[in-house]
Amino acid sequence: MANLFEILLEVLKQDTRFFTQDGTLLRNKVYESALNMDAGLIGLLLSNPQTRERFFVEVNNTFVFDKVGFGWVVNNRQFLPDSYTRFRNRIGLTDSRGDLIATSDDVVLSFPYKDCVLEGGQTEEDQKRDEVFYNETLAPDEVDRLLYPKVLVGAKRYTASGVEDGVTFRDGDNLVIKGNNLLAIASLLKRYEGKVKCIYIDPPYNGGNDSFGYNDNFKRSSWLTFMRNRLHIAKRLLRDDGLIFIQINYKEMSYLRVLCDELLGERNYVTTITIQTATTASFRAINDCPVNVSEFILIYSANKAAKSINPVYRCSDYSEDYGSYIENIDAPYEQWSIVSVDSVIYRQEGVATWQEFREKYGDDWKRRRYELKAAFCHANS
Repeated sequence: MANLFEILLEVLKQDTRFFTQDGTLLRNKVYESALNMDAGLIGLLLSNPQTRERFFVEVNNTFVFDKVGFGWVVNNRQFLPDSYTRFRNRIGLTDSRGDLIATSDDVVLSFPYKDCVLEGGQTEEDQKRDEVFYNETLAPDEVDRLLYPKVLVGAKRYTASGVEDGVTFRDGDNLVIKGNNLLAIASLLKRYEGKVKCIYIDPPYNGGNDSFGYNDNFKRSSWLTFMRNRLHIAKRLLRDDGLIFIQINYKEMSYLRVLCDELLGERNYVTTITIQTATTASFRAINDCPVNVSEFILIYSANKAAKSINPVYRCSDYSEDYGSYIENIDAPYEQWSIVSVDSVIYRQEGVATWQEFREKYGDDWKRRRYELKAAFCHANS
């Protein structure tokens, strides 16, 4: 007869959120979901007679979840895979319970006011005021009031014919909304939730010289709360195959990456684009240490399995790095036939291999091959 640990494991297997791709249980993810009274987890536990009997108490025909008892079971050593097998096959940093950090989806970034919504919206007159944080649990009315859809007034439509006043929105309109961006995107939810294909945000970098003028003693925490509030709503706006691009510099890059892994899902991370935004010329040339010349764009998908990215190709000059040739460039890119440039020029020269090409041109074969490749690429670019 299966014991409680085996039964619980089988129940949890019904939810892919709690396992890595290789089948490792994300125990901390399960534990955090229990603390947050996750509806999906509680529903699974209620669906099984044994787990329902063990982790719920019936009060007046209502089942009450025993979070403490469930947490004790999940954190019990018996609930871990065999420790010898784990240590023999896996290498990496672990927490105090022996769970691997690098391969887990349950490592989160903790900071003051994480469970709050930052009111923001300061003007130049009150830049020195203390920050206003509304706790999502203790002040739900204030949070609802802040994020409730707002009426957009003074709408104008700009067209080739001029400016129209007093207009109503159409689904095909491009909107430019002036105001607090948190309130703006929260107001868009009712109409556009789950419909947006691409989101690009360029938030303040929290570097001291930008527009992030928040002044409390938890400057990084304020920034992280600021970003968490907006990313939480942005995720809801994305459709299943949507992507979000977030531009940032080195100052908060590491913290933002961990925050995005938590909110958007580490499995939905696509890539990071590095952009050169400066050179080492002028005053940077006399700096006595390495200088920063780059910014970054983090790319996440709403659902990595469903994401769709249309590649864009352009012609460019010849480079020695080019080694392939698309024989049917006019066909759809899915049908392209790609061959090596070397094989093409060897065929043109009446040889089959580079050894035969070298025999034909002797010591001059490398220069001759470069000339032929360059001429071919220029002619076919």
